[in-house]
Order: sequence, then structure tokens, then C-alpha cells
Amino acid sequence: MLLEKIKTPGLSHLSYIVGAGGKAAVIDPRRDCDIYVEKARAEGLAITHIFETHRNEDFVSGAPVLAKLTGAKVFHGPNADGEVIYADTTCEGDCHRIGQLELRVIETPGHTFDHVAYALFDTEYPEQAVGVFTGDVLFVGDVGRTDFYPDRKCEVAGLLFDSLQKICAIGDQAILYPAHGAGSVCGSGMADREFSTIGHERRNNPLLQIPDRDAFIERKVNENHYQPPYFRLMERLNLEGGDPPPRIMQPQPMSLTELCGCGANHLVDIREPLAYAAGHIWGTINLPVDMISAFAGWFISEGESVALIASTTDELEKAMEHLVRIALDHIVGGYVGVVPAAAAGKPMRTIPMVSTDTVEQRLAVGRNDWILLDVRGADEREETAIEGSQHIYVGQLNERWKQLDPERHYTLMCASGMRATVAAGWLDARGFEKLDVYLGSMGAWKAAHS
Repeated sequence: MLLEKIKTPGLSHLSYIVGAGGKAAVIDPRRDCDIYVEKARAEGLAITHIFETHRNEDFVSGAPVLAKLTGAKVFHGPNADGEVIYADTTCEGDCHRIGQLELRVIETPGHTFDHVAYALFDTEYPEQAVGVFTGDVLFVGDVGRTDFYPDRKCEVAGLLFDSLQKICAIGDQAILYPAHGAGSVCGSGMADREFSTIGHERRNNPLLQIPDRDAFIERKVNENHYQPPYFRLMERLNLEGGDPPPRIMQPQPMSLTELCGCGANHLVDIREPLAYAAGHIWGTINLPVDMISAFAGWFISEGESVALIASTTDELEKAMEHLVRIALDHIVGGYVGVVPAAAAGKPMRTIPMVSTDTVEQRLAVGRNDWILLDVRGADEREETAIEGSQHIYVGQLNERWKQLDPERHYTLMCASGMRATVAAGWLDARGFEKLDVYLGSMGAWKAAHS
């Protein structure tokens, strides 16, 4: 018998392969799906079923690709916002047999209307479910977001409440298998662990501590979530079925001359923020490898071409993996080595870092030509903010940069300086020259004022 979790870094996506009796099922596969075939074959299993918990918004489903590789059937819940052309519909009460295991379907709308969970039973011990694949309805320490239907926000929040009661009714013994872990854009309060049970969540998950349906609805409709533009692309592809990923997940090597003449829509420096700030090629934006999944979809649009700039070839490969998983795979090539570019006489840009003392002095003077721009999320800013600062979420600078005056001086800040450097890089590439980053940002501010 096999039950294995496959984690996709960056997206914090969790998919699963379950097998027994020579057969296997995959739940919520990612686009680069060879890994499931390899694991199944290593265990002597044939993948016969592929289950989706819902139409995902944050990554391209690998279900249609995996189905072509294996001949397996894909199953998706009812009431999708369109026809999922590559899947059969499975509904409440359906039971799918995988050897001695059974996956029983539970309709759990709320995050999306088509959402279903799959309760896992071992027929040799049939009394209670062994576990449940909860998709984006229930996470470890959090529950799913309900902001995808703004005109029906109270309705969907109420549906999520009802769905959570159905999940809890499976029993405290059931092991929780969610589709995401901490760091995912699908929730903000997930615990930094990927193991739990229904019983533990029922007793400890803050959202499951709200017993009143109306109070739960009020809590959910007042949450702040952001929807990057690429979500619309994911939603469309996860109805139509996305193409297979590129066969070679390594960008074509580029020389400095080729990089400068490639004509890509975006030159993306994927090094760490401090390295980027210390020196970068003019016109590049900064999307560190570990931040690509969260922010590339704000700044890069469908069909736009990308050239990557890195410190190592390993960084290039990881960056391409992240981009391919959200269908931003028009990658024209990759260049390694900013220092050699500087040594070759290529003009470099820098973004200075400033300290708490400098920020305090500027605030005290009240300069009209200077703005402290906070690019954190709205929830973070509601908790604490520096008086006199202004706010634009980092992702929303994709358009709102046009509202800013390039003649003014901007100090970018976030929680630590990481997102602030991403924001500064975007403005720098658009001709803003009076920029710096508050190193340490809110963390440093709190330390200085505690």
C-alpha cells in the first residue's frame, strides 16, 4: 500500500499518490507530472484514477497531461464555472475503488462551487475513514479563502461553513491531507507543519472555533486577499486543460550580448535581494527564486517573454520550474554572472539600503519630495504601520506605479526588506531613479521602538 505526499516548493502545493492492489490514484497533480508515474512504477502500480478537488487558481493542473501519459480517468466535482473538458464529473456519494482502498466523494463548496473532498477508507478496517483529502477547504491551522465570488460573498462563506461541518463529521481520527501548506497564497494563517487530524483541527484551528454560522460569514467576508492577474489564466487553463510542460526544464544559455539583444519583455534577475540591490543590469526586475511563485504572476502576463539572470545554473533551473507551473513558460534563455557583466563594462544600477535612523530623520523633517512606501499586505498594515507612510501592495504596483511621480524620492519598506526590493526593482526598471530600501523594514522599526 502507498500513500505519499508530493510537495511543490514555491507554491506550497501538496499533491498525493495513493495505491493498493496494483492500482494508484493521484490527487491534485501539478503540471510537471512525470514524478507521479515514476513513483507509481517504482511501487509496481498503474495509475488508473486522477482526482481534482476543484479548479485551482494558483497553478496549472497536471491532470490532463497525466491522463494522456497513463490512460487514467480524471474526476472533477460538479458545478464548475464552465466545462472541465478533460474530466468526468463525480458527485456526493460516489465511491472509487483503488485495490482495498476507497475514495468516497463529499461535495464541499465554499472556496469554489465545484469543490469536493475525498474521504479515504481501508475496506479491511471499514468502520471509519483513515483520512480525507480536503483540497482548499480545510488546511492545517486555516480554512479556504472565499473571495472568488465577490457578488455572492456571504453565500459562499456560508457554504464553506457548512462544508467544514461535513468534513468534521468524518471523525476526529481522520488524517488531514490538504492541497496546500504554509506559504501558499490560498490561505494566510496556515501552520508551519503538514500533518494534522480532523480532531486536532476541530479543537485548535481558529476558524473551526467559530460555532455560529453568521459570525463565521462575517469573519470570512472581512478578510483581505489579493488575486494576481495570472489567476484568470489558471482558471481558464484548468477548464480547457493546459499543455504539457517543456521537455527540457533548463533555460537556453545566453551570452551577455545575446541577453542584451534578446528583446524579451522582461529581464528578470532571480538573485537574492541584497545581491540585486548591490548591482544589477539596467532594466531588470528582481524576482528571487523563492519568491517567483508568489509574485511573477503579478508582473509577467500570459505570452510575455522572459530572460533570466542568475548567479548559478541551478538557480535558472529552479526558476524555470516555478514559472512553468504557472504557465509563464515563454523563457528565451538564461544568463549567469552579473559580476562578469560589470567587468565587461556593462553599466550597473544600484539601489541603496537605508537604516531606521535615516527613516526617522526623514519622517521628522517631513520632506514633501519623499515618501515612505509600505508594500506589505493590508492585513499586515492593519496590525501596525509607521505613521506618515503610504501604502500600495507590492503586487498592485504592476499598474499603480503609473500613479507615482518619478521625480519624487521613495523609500520602499515591507516586513524585512525582501518584498520592498522586489517593488524597488519594478520601479527602477520603469525609470524611477530616486529609490532606496529600508533594510529590515518593519522588523527593524519594531526592534528600535520596543
